[in-house]
Amino acid sequence: MFWVLLLLPAWAFAAIACTRLCLAAVRAAAADRAARANGHDRELTLYETAFLSGGPSRVADLTMVRMARQRRLLLAHTGWATVVDPRGRDEMEQSVIGAIGPRGQSRIAPVRAAAAGAEAVQRLADKLVRAGLAVPFDTGTTVAAGVRQVRAAAVAVLALGTTALLMPVPVDLPRFQLAMWFALPLVLTLSCLAIARVEVHPYPRWASPTGQRLLGEVARRPAGEGDEGSFLTRLAMRGVRALNEPELRAAFTHRDAPGAHREH
Repeated sequence: MFWVLLLLPAWAFAAIACTRLCLAAVRAAAADRAARANGHDRELTLYETAFLSGGPSRVADLTMVRMARQRRLLLAHTGWATVVDPRGRDEMEQSVIGAIGPRGQSRIAPVRAAAAGAEAVQRLADKLVRAGLAVPFDTGTTVAAGVRQVRAAAVAVLALGTTALLMPVPVDLPRFQLAMWFALPLVLTLSCLAIARVEVHPYPRWASPTGQRLLGEVARRPAGEGDEGSFLTRLAMRGVRALNEPELRAAFTHRDAPGAHREH
């Protein structure tokens, strides 16, 4: 009867994960209804577009690239950021300048991380969450997190069932019957994933369903050839992979070689 000790956690993993996913889906639907009721038909700002598309790091990338294109920040292809104009025009730019530090020069990677975690970005996130346009990203209770938990539960059930089948079983319990006991929680998790795929896919990490609809409206806007606003919008939605300037792209993708000096 040792297989029962494996069956119980299999059912527990499946039931808990599926319940969490269902609750997350219900909360997401309620937030979406509230956002619809509030009539969110306004246009998103660049910072809002960046956050809903890629989260805090995307906001930091957008801020740094915009400052660089305005010649107020130098982003070297070697991965260094240098302040040219120390006067930030908004709180996001002030966060970037503050992250670079009093020496006016720093590696891009730590600046990006510090700017993404700044209070200005947190206030932006809180504002979007209150408006029903973003999902709470610090609770672990979103639909995306729930889907990951159900996937993990399915793998755990499969592993526990395989272990039970490889162990000696009582004579009065055929192996196919043992497999059926473990098949039930596996079917539960797979069915939950299938329903989530149909009902709530794509699984939002940052934008709520209403936020995703507003992002869709931004994506459908006609892009102007060589227009700075269109370039920054593409950057906000797609991240640094939208950069068509080799030096700027290299600045964000540069990695130090092992043993390289940390000075510039």
